[in-house]
Amino acid sequence: MGAGFLHALPRWSIVVPVIAGLVLAFAWGRTPVLTVVLIVAAALIAAVVAAVHHAEVVAHRVGEPFGTLILAVAVTVIEASLIVSIMISGGPTAPVVARDSVYAAVMIILTGIVGVCLLVGGLRHRVTAFRVEGTSPVLAVLSALAVLTMVVPTHTTTTPGPSFSPAQLAFAGVMSLLLYGVFVFVQTVRHRDYFLPIGVDDEQSHASAPSVRQAWISFALLCVSLIAVVGLAKTLAPTIEAAVDAAGLPAAVIGIAIALLVLLPETGAAIRAAARNHMQTSLNLALGSGLAAIGLTIPVVAVVSIVFDLPLELGLPPKETVLLAITLLVSALTLGGGTATVFQGAVHLVLFAAFLFLAVVP
Repeated sequence: MGAGFLHALPRWSIVVPVIAGLVLAFAWGRTPVLTVVLIVAAALIAAVVAAVHHAEVVAHRVGEPFGTLILAVAVTVIEASLIVSIMISGGPTAPVVARDSVYAAVMIILTGIVGVCLLVGGLRHRVTAFRVEGTSPVLAVLSALAVLTMVVPTHTTTTPGPSFSPAQLAFAGVMSLLLYGVFVFVQTVRHRDYFLPIGVDDEQSHASAPSVRQAWISFALLCVSLIAVVGLAKTLAPTIEAAVDAAGLPAAVIGIAIALLVLLPETGAAIRAAARNHMQTSLNLALGSGLAAIGLTIPVVAVVSIVFDLPLELGLPPKETVLLAITLLVSALTLGGGTATVFQGAVHLVLFAAFLFLAVVP
């Protein structure tokens, strides 16, 4: 990607986030008729493209791995705020919305996004390389947090059902935030070199960095784009829900569909990096997003649940627990080697297909 495209902030990259925000304001709360749905869908796709562009501008200014961290944290913070709003508003899905959202995000990231990136990288470059010292420890943290927050609640005895007691929930929230904080410190300060791409040598790496002013403008437009992406995805939720009901599919499919839409910016950025043979950047995005999904969301929903005395079910059912365990095992084998081909990508995508299929046919 040339310096002009990255740093000159083409007009479309400025106009699109503004238009997407206006579409969100116009469509929010309206009846999802066909015309509105088509406009929202078009604005959503455009906002995703703009978000990826501005994320790359910011990343080129601050360098890796700060760029991927900014995108992952921004998406997660916005999504967590929406989860909290659903919890406070009540409804039949309020107690499980956090669990379903985090589980869907982790599965989509570790099977879908990682699988596509490995496949794209393998097809274009035969063998892709990444730093084991940067991927394996992060996956270990992700595995520990996933089991602590989504598997252990099903097996505790202090409270009935797949839930934590207030003390257990507070402990899980503090540990999640603590481990995420350690991850950020290691990634950005102590061992930053573990997360840098291997053998970076392309047009973008040699282009002059954008100015501070351009970077801040892109960061602001990135935030606007991400708010539009998440908001427009939620606006499409009634249409998705109606389609799911009409097809007689389980309610869990709704959460998966929305999670897929919300993760589009990170998916786009990760695939672009994989195509340029920057597999470490792709994995930084994927694993960082998975960690943020747990490490930031669980502490927030824990505080909300305790303060407002809201029911919160975090424990996964048996089928989902088995799928999560297989995914973590395969991911450990894939990311523990330092190199990957289309074969590993195919394995992850098979697990992704199984995740989607068993959600539709439980």
